[in-house]
Amino acid sequence: MGLVGQLLGHERAGIGLFVDGPNVFRSEFDVDLDDLRSIATEYGNVRTARLYLDEHATPGLIQAGEAHGFEVVTTSGDVDVKLAVDATRAVNESHIETVVIASRDIDFKPVLEAAAEAGCQTVAVAPGEYGRSDALVATAHESHTLGD
Repeated sequence: MGLVGQLLGHERAGIGLFVDGPNVFRSEFDVDLDDLRSIATEYGNVRTARLYLDEHATPGLIQAGEAHGFEVVTTSGDVDVKLAVDATRAVNESHIETVVIASRDIDFKPVLEAAAEAGCQTVAVAPGEYGRSDALVATAHESHTLGD
């Protein structure tokens, strides 16, 4: 159970899982969507699980995301901006108590900071050691690196 959930006396905290698809699903990483969901469930009940993809995503990746219970969000614009806006909105408008962001991108540091300021627990998940953002790791309350 997440720290915030424990402090508030909740049995299981509401989790928002946000996956930066173009940054996580790269040839140098072997990322499994079930592994990402498993990490998120360590902190409570996953209420939101979104996989963000750009217009170049393969139909197979889209289908895999949906088959693993993710809401797949495709955008012709910047995936980072859409994910950051959605994650920040989820913190402010819903019962999300823990924000889990899977990415290697330092662009999500402000999202983790805003979530923490709002009283949420924050978790950064890197797809591997290579290119992991140390700034995300340092900003989040907790972090995980897949493959460790």
